[in-house]
Amino acid sequence: MKRAWFMFLVGLVIMGLATLSFVSIVAKKVYDFGPLQERKQVVIEQGMTLRQVGQKLEDEGIIYNKGFFVFATRLFYRQPVRAGEYSFPRQASLKTVIHILISGEKYMRRLTVPEGLTSYQVVQLIDSAEGLTGHIVKIPPNGSLLPETYYYSYGDSKSLIVSRMQRAMEDTLLQLWENRDSSLPLASPQEALVLASLIEKETSVPEERAHIASVFYNRLAKGIKLQSDPTVIYALSKGKGVLDRKLTSKDLKTQHPCNTYVVKGLPPEPIANPGRDALEAALHPQDTDDLFFVANGTGGHTFAVDYKDHVTNTRQWKLYRKSVQPPIKPDHLKDTEEPAP
Repeated sequence: MKRAWFMFLVGLVIMGLATLSFVSIVAKKVYDFGPLQERKQVVIEQGMTLRQVGQKLEDEGIIYNKGFFVFATRLFYRQPVRAGEYSFPRQASLKTVIHILISGEKYMRRLTVPEGLTSYQVVQLIDSAEGLTGHIVKIPPNGSLLPETYYYSYGDSKSLIVSRMQRAMEDTLLQLWENRDSSLPLASPQEALVLASLIEKETSVPEERAHIASVFYNRLAKGIKLQSDPTVIYALSKGKGVLDRKLTSKDLKTQHPCNTYVVKGLPPEPIANPGRDALEAALHPQDTDDLFFVANGTGGHTFAVDYKDHVTNTRQWKLYRKSVQPPIKPDHLKDTEEPAP
């Protein structure tokens, strides 16, 4: 009887050691480096079984064996694998792979919207962004989308991105409007948005934005038409904001409510989506007496208080244009012999 008990205990010990050895081998394999040679993103679709997930990971070269992946996931982890897009680091161990999948730490994509695009152009960017779903049925109003970098997950809807952009613009505009220069002749945040869109399209030099704003304010105060070339481009492109040629003198006479060569004051709507810095400039302009500006050949502008100096600056710009190949073509370039006053 004692011998039987002894043999039974020996058997238990042997089984325990064998189990421990087996678990140790499995654990070692779970912690070993995986086969992946460089970071990789993989999409786990909704409804995939654990075996299907393992098959995809094996096919993508992230794990060695789908069967062992299924076994280890069920043995060591009792949580489900979540659908989504995941980023796996180089030589990710099976433990790392499983942890990423059950934690739901999804890979974040990003979409950068540059300042000064029209809403039509922004929608084109969104439509071309990989991983977004659905359709944007209606182009949002110009000026309603805040240009910046937006992060999203694979499978997010395009309409969700648009909503986030609109919320960001609303919040930013409200915040900046509350802290505006109180002496400005603006009746509403919408007017600030319109002016900021002109500033955004007139210069790509950050330091110039507040100076450009002062010119527009000075012209408004004197009842002088703003004569902003980007408003002509906006009119000719039917709101798309792209023109594949230079403006002509005839273009400046285009009858359109946003063409500031034919109408006084601000346009009735933004001509683009301005960024935060352009909004800041519109609400905190520089204090100058300048009424004119023209390109100077460096990407910036030369400013002038009176028309005579402006004509001189314009002639210098034209001489510079002729000396440079290829010529620089900013938004406000036109073919008129002399600048309009």
